[in-house]
Amino acid sequence: MLKEFKNFIMTGNVIDLAVAVILAGAVSAVVKGFVSMIMMPIIGHFAGGVDFKDLKIILSDAVVGADGVVTKPENAIMYGEWVNTIISLIIIGFVLFMIVKAYNKARKPKEAPAPAGPSKEEVLLTEIRDALRAQK
Repeated sequence: MLKEFKNFIMTGNVIDLAVAVILAGAVSAVVKGFVSMIMMPIIGHFAGGVDFKDLKIILSDAVVGADGVVTKPENAIMYGEWVNTIISLIIIGFVLFMIVKAYNKARKPKEAPAPAGPSKEEVLLTEIRDALRAQK
């Protein structure tokens, strides 16, 4: 049983999957940082200085006691974070598309060049053959 497990783990597909999962996590972290730290401030600037991260619909306000301590936190729909997540998804999808496209291009076997037409010798031999057939 241990030998079977070793054979299973050492197959290329399992190792490829493990590498893909690790790389996907890394790509996700990079893209999330790119979206939240670079893209969204630029988009917010052109949208009139809006910080999408702070966009929300407040369902119920926070209740603050007389001593300044929050007794009941605010309840809100954070749709700005959702916009960030959607943009991250689009960018991750595009990055993965480009990676798969490059991989498929590198993996695609090169096509053999089309055979050139017959050589001069072959054409001459064909003419001789046809002439001999015509004489019979």
